[in-house]
Amino acid sequence: MSELEQVSTGKETNRHAYYYSQAIRVGDFLFVSGQAALDDDGNVVGLEDFDAQAEQVFSNLEAVLRAGGSDLNSVVKVTIFMTDMSFFPRIIELRQRFFTPPYPADTTVEVRSLALAGLMVEIEAIALVKE
Repeated sequence: MSELEQVSTGKETNRHAYYYSQAIRVGDFLFVSGQAALDDDGNVVGLEDFDAQAEQVFSNLEAVLRAGGSDLNSVVKVTIFMTDMSFFPRIIELRQRFFTPPYPADTTVEVRSLALAGLMVEIEAIALVKE
């Protein structure tokens, strides 16, 4: 079995409080924890603004991927959690903007709530490591 390597951007503030890793690298794969609309201090960005939150989520996802030796073009699978499926058309637009063909496999689900009050979207990913 390959070694497990914890990946960190060095900017997450709540990781130790919640006992999780931003990502784990196993061989040539990077497993990224759900990225939410949080700033470097752990504050929710864009309360009640789906577009602002989605931008922050993709920014956070990209930062973790880079820290693990990957990027958005190397994502093979995403799971997108949303608190309101009426924003699904925006997710389609964002997938087209941030990912490239062949687009990653995707599962999108509506959930009642996310980890912190006010969060509207969260994305977890599996990516190939480029190094």
